Amino acid sequence: MSFQRGLNLLRRVVWALFWLCLPVTSFRYFPSGLGGGTLVRPLSLYPLLLLLPLVTLPRLWRHPLPKTSATLLPFVIAVLISAVNSSLLGIEPVLGVSVGERVLRALITLAIGVSFYLTVVALPESSAELRSALRWMMIGFVLAFVWGSLQAVYILHFNGSYFALLNQIQKAFSLRKLFPTRISGPTYEPNWFAEQINLLVIPWLLASVVTGQSLFPWRWRRITLEWLLLGWAGLLIAFTFSRAGYVNLAVLGLGALVLFRLRQFNQHRLSLLKTTGRLLLESTIVLLLFVGMTLAVGQKNEFFARIWTYWTEVKDTSFERFLYYIGFNARLTYNATALNTFQAYPVLGVGPGNYAFFFDKMLPDQPLAPTPELLRILSPEEGQNRLITPKNLFLRILAENGLFGLGTFLVFLIAHLGSAAYLWLSPYSEERFWGTAALLGLLGLVVAAFSFDSFALPNLWVLLGWIASACKIAAGNFNFRSQDSSSTS
Repeated sequence: MSFQRGLNLLRRVVWALFWLCLPVTSFRYFPSGLGGGTLVRPLSLYPLLLLLPLVTLPRLWRHPLPKTSATLLPFVIAVLISAVNSSLLGIEPVLGVSVGERVLRALITLAIGVSFYLTVVALPESSAELRSALRWMMIGFVLAFVWGSLQAVYILHFNGSYFALLNQIQKAFSLRKLFPTRISGPTYEPNWFAEQINLLVIPWLLASVVTGQSLFPWRWRRITLEWLLLGWAGLLIAFTFSRAGYVNLAVLGLGALVLFRLRQFNQHRLSLLKTTGRLLLESTIVLLLFVGMTLAVGQKNEFFARIWTYWTEVKDTSFERFLYYIGFNARLTYNATALNTFQAYPVLGVGPGNYAFFFDKMLPDQPLAPTPELLRILSPEEGQNRLITPKNLFLRILAENGLFGLGTFLVFLIAHLGSAAYLWLSPYSEERFWGTAALLGLLGLVVAAFSFDSFALPNLWVLLGWIASACKIAAGNFNFRSQDSSSTS
């Protein structure tokens, strides 16, 4: 075997491993220099470190970034300016962590996320390579689905010995043990698992169902593997008991119906009244199925069931008390604190990662006793002193990087929205498939951004990387088709 053939084989193997490892996001064995002190530790970072010198950087050197991806640069510059500016604010250390350490960790986190994004953008160079990569990702998530399904068994019927066995396996590769009443797959917590599925799996499965495009050859009449995987994914989200995951799943289902009916309206020239009527009927059915699923699985989780039992069990009902009852009030406090921080430092923010340093003095004026979570943060026990984040991506950027940072980030997202629309409006079926998945993925991202705020989680970067890569390949195909049409004429 020649050196070049061996190198190509190594690239393909590492590329496949990159996708297979993607679902594991809290890998136990992580060097401190790569974020070993954080909760977010994506296993796929290991193959990524090989891909960067082998493929990503050489290809970026030979081929400039597509215009969609180039919009990332202003955001990176905004974060760097904010980081430099934070050194002038005179921020005191908190819980033994200095501003320099916190900023450096945040910048490393951003660098990891950008590396994920650039790799996904750069490596696929054709539609076949794009589909191959997506198949590898789906295979990786099938393995995660199997592990999640094994966890669902003890939700349906708890067995101490069985749970202990699965827990030992989980702790062998993950930072956190399993939850006895919820499933978390191979991730750190149930909400992470639900978010993964909603951002990286559901959009492509729904796009396959809506457009009729399948990644796999197996088919039984109109039923493809994507149909089966979609049902499987929905059941697993149900057993995570993630409220954000449930809402996002319902939004994605309704979004897919809207895109499908819009396409039908344009292609078959149906009447607006007929299209609207069908859409309303189908949306009602989806919502009823969603409510039915929620009520059914809620019988297995008392805390989750509080969403509806509050109105029958609590006499003095009010919306504020309802938020306390379902444990949502702490999130609102984090958000209000982020807004207060932004108002105090509106242009450049307080610097990447520095929200925690301002948490105490930017807290809204409210009693803390009803919120034990906040009391634990403000007066942590020894060994439990973890710096807090807003749990909201947009508000974190606003607080830490100001209007400059949020504005450039929104431009970055809008550029990918334009790419998604370009693909969805394409006359070619495969590009419409990618466009449908891209629009649904962006919809899911907007919903999920209200419950996560980490740039180290690959979900955000991989999703946007898929969109930019698919648009890059579609634009190349368009140029080729244009040249071919000109030569034929």
